[in-house]
Amino acid sequence: MCADLVDIEWLDGKGRAQHAVANLEDISTLGACIHLENEIPLRTTVRMTVMDVEYAGEVRYCVFREYGYFLGVQFEPGVKWSSRVFKPRHLFDPRRLLDAWPDK
Repeated sequence: MCADLVDIEWLDGKGRAQHAVANLEDISTLGACIHLENEIPLRTTVRMTVMDVEYAGEVRYCVFREYGYFLGVQFEPGVKWSSRVFKPRHLFDPRRLLDAWPDK
């Protein structure tokens, strides 16, 4: 789980370039979940840029939830996220909860 602002670019159905600022909700080695105001069709290629690092991928889901759209983006083959290259400003690793769990 994380939070950071990212720039998103894609081509709409008419081939026009679109741009939005989105909130990065989650990121993993092979993909990300982003929250934005725009609906982006499934299978659309998007480019996510943050801190001069670019990740390209394909929209795998787009769900409206009360105050915007949540998009699941699967990175293109060969594109992988690493915290050594980009670390979101607010990053929480849920495995840290296990470290704090008392032994039974």
